[in-house]
Amino acid sequence: TKGSTDVDWSKLANGADTLVLYMGVGRIGEISASLIAAGKSPDTPVACVRWGTLAEQRTVTGTLDDITDRVSEAGLKPPAIIVVGEVVALREAGLDWYERRPLFGRRVVVTRARAQAGELSAELERLGAEVHEFPTIEIRPPADFGPLDAAIHELDSFGLIVFTSVNGVDAFLTRLRHHGLDLRAVPRSAKLAAIGPATAESLEEAGLRVDVIPDEYRAEALVGVLDTGQLTGERILIPRAKVAREILPEKLRDAGAEVVVPPAYESVPSSEGKGELSLRLQAGEVDCVTFTASSTVENFVGAFGAGEAARLLAGTRVACIGPITAETARKHGLRVDAQADEYTIPGLVEVVVDLLAADPAKRGE
Repeated sequence: TKGSTDVDWSKLANGADTLVLYMGVGRIGEISASLIAAGKSPDTPVACVRWGTLAEQRTVTGTLDDITDRVSEAGLKPPAIIVVGEVVALREAGLDWYERRPLFGRRVVVTRARAQAGELSAELERLGAEVHEFPTIEIRPPADFGPLDAAIHELDSFGLIVFTSVNGVDAFLTRLRHHGLDLRAVPRSAKLAAIGPATAESLEEAGLRVDVIPDEYRAEALVGVLDTGQLTGERILIPRAKVAREILPEKLRDAGAEVVVPPAYESVPSSEGKGELSLRLQAGEVDCVTFTASSTVENFVGAFGAGEAARLLAGTRVACIGPITAETARKHGLRVDAQADEYTIPGLVEVVVDLLAADPAKRGE
C-alpha cells in the first residue's frame, strides 16, 4: 500500500472524472482530505461499496466533505472500493437496480439434482439471490434397461404414454436413440400425457404433441381428466423413476388398464457439500431452503438425519414446490413456511419472493 506522499493527488483530482480506489476505506478520511486539498470539489459524490455483487453487499454514499462521517456512522469495514465522481449520482437516478431486486441480499439453497438445478438457480439469481446448490439427488440410468427396452420394442401396443417428469422424457428419448430409433417410433395412435407444463414443454421441444395435461400438476390428477370408462384393456406406458409413488398406476389399473411401469432412470441420494451447508445453516447464513420433490426432502433428511435436519432448518425458511413435497417434509418433522400454488419452478420462485419479502430481516447482514 502506498503512503500519502507516494500519491500524486493533483493528477488524481484533476486528471479523471471518475476515480475507483481499491482497499482504501480504512483511510477514507485521508483520501477525501487529500483530494479536496488537490482541488477536487468537496461536493463531489462518493460511494463506498463493500463486498460488491455478493449477498453481503453494502453501499454508503455521500460527498468528499462528509463521506468519512457517513462511513463511520454506518460501521462500514474493509474490504470495500471507493468510487469518486459525478457517476455516483446516477445511483440515485435509478442505477441502483442491483440492490433493488426483490431477493437482493438473500441466500437461497437449491436441493435439486445439479443437472436440473439450472432453471431454478438462474431465476433466483436474476432476482438478486445468492444461490447455493446442494444437490440431494443424482439422476442416473437404471441398473437394468431390460423392462424399458422391452416396452420400446412394443410401443405400437400402447394406447397412452404418460410422462411424469422432464427426467422421464429425457431418459425415454435417450433410450430410443440408443436403439437407433427416433420420434417415428412413437405410434401416431398413442396419446401422450404430461404431468406439469415443464414436462409438456420438454416433449413439445422434442417434436412430440401432448394430448393430455391435467390442471393440477400431480400424477393422480391425470385420472380425473381421462375417460376411465374407456380404459378397460388399454395398455398404458409410464416410463419414470425406479422409485416413485404408486397412486397413478394403481388408479389406472383399478379402471381396467394394463399398466407398464419400466424404470427409465434412478434418483439416488447425494450429499455433495453436506459439511459446508451444515456450517452455513448453523451460522445463520441461509435465508431459505427450497425443495422441488419429495425425493429432495427424503435425501436431505437422509444426509443429516431427521432430528439434525429439523434442527438445522429451524433458523431458516423452507419452501416446497407443492403439497406432496410439503407433506413429505412435515412427515419428517420439518417446518414448511410456504408451498407453491402452481406446482412449477416459476411458482416456487414466486413463493420464495413473497416469503422473503415479508421478512425484512437479514438482508445481506
